[in-house]
Amino acid sequence: MKKEEIRLDDWQRILFGMAPPEFLLETLVRAIVIYLILLVVVRLLGKRMSGQLTLTEMSVMVTIGAIISPSLQAPDRGIALGVLAMICTLTFQRGITLLGFDNKKIEQLTQGETSMLVKDGIMQIDAMSETRISKQQLFAQLRKKNVYNVSLVKRMYIEAAGSFSIYPYVDKDRPGLSTLPPGDQDVHTIQQSVVDKVACTNCGHTVDVNQQNQPCSVCQETVWTQAVL
Repeated sequence: MKKEEIRLDDWQRILFGMAPPEFLLETLVRAIVIYLILLVVVRLLGKRMSGQLTLTEMSVMVTIGAIISPSLQAPDRGIALGVLAMICTLTFQRGITLLGFDNKKIEQLTQGETSMLVKDGIMQIDAMSETRISKQQLFAQLRKKNVYNVSLVKRMYIEAAGSFSIYPYVDKDRPGLSTLPPGDQDVHTIQQSVVDKVACTNCGHTVDVNQQNQPCSVCQETVWTQAVL
C-alpha cells in the first residue's frame, strides 16, 4: 500500500480493510469451520490442554493461534493450508509425547522439571532464584493452603507445569517465619510470637534468640525477626 493512499477519513478501509464488505460473511463461515476443527484438534491433543499447560502444550497453543489467524482473516488464504498446519502441529506434539515416554532426558527437556522450594521448613533460595519465584509469591501460595509459618512446611515443590505442591508437617508446634503480609498488622493477631526464637528473614531458618547476632548458618544473611506460631 502506497503512503499517499493512507487517509484517516478512509473509513471503508479502516473498518473493512482492502477486502469488500461481503468478506465479513465469509469470515463468519471461516470462523465456524476453524472453530469446529480446532475443537477436534484440542481434543486429540489430550485432556490436559484444558488444564495447567506444560511448556510444549503452551507452545502448541501459541502455534495454533498463529496458524489460525491468516486462515481466518486473509481473503487470499484458504482454510486448507491452516488445517494442514494444525495437523502437522498435532502430529509433532503427539510424537514428542511418545518420545518422552521412552526417553527421560527428552521428557525433562520438553516438559521441564520439578523444583523444591522449601525443605524442612527452610526456603531454598537458589531454587527460588532459578524458577524466578519471589518470597511473596511463595508466601501467597502457602496462605492459600492456610499455612502461615514457613517452618510448618516439610516440602514445597513447583511442578513442571507451574502448579505448586505443599506437604506440611503434622506437628503444628514449630515456630518460624510468618507468611502473613507485613503491612496488615490486624491479621497478625492470629499468630503468637515466640520470645526465645528468631527466624532468618531470607530463608526462614529458625534459631535460639541468643544466636541473632551471628549470620544465618544456611544463607549467611544477618537479618532476623521474631519467630511465630
